[in-house]
Amino acid sequence: MMTSEDRTADTNAPLTEDEAMALATEAVELAGGTRQVYRNPRHPFALNPTTNYELAGRKVELRHGEISSPAIVTVEGWVFEIHDEEIELLMRPVKRRT
Repeated sequence: MMTSEDRTADTNAPLTEDEAMALATEAVELAGGTRQVYRNPRHPFALNPTTNYELAGRKVELRHGEISSPAIVTVEGWVFEIHDEEIELLMRPVKRRT
């Protein structure tokens, strides 16, 4: 797997699904892996419910799972759900009609 240091991508160009998945996976690994994020919810009223990373010049937001909400990681409009063993695409970025 490539890390954010290996990438020299233009940060203004839209991300592909594979690039977004790689950044999401890297953020989850930095947080301790899928089981750590999925199985260890933060307190529901925590002042910092998310962890923000900047990887390869892109903003990545990681939200730990709770009883009523899934663990997710967001990369510039791409939303991935974190499961016990894997990360799955939940939503793609919205394409604006012109």
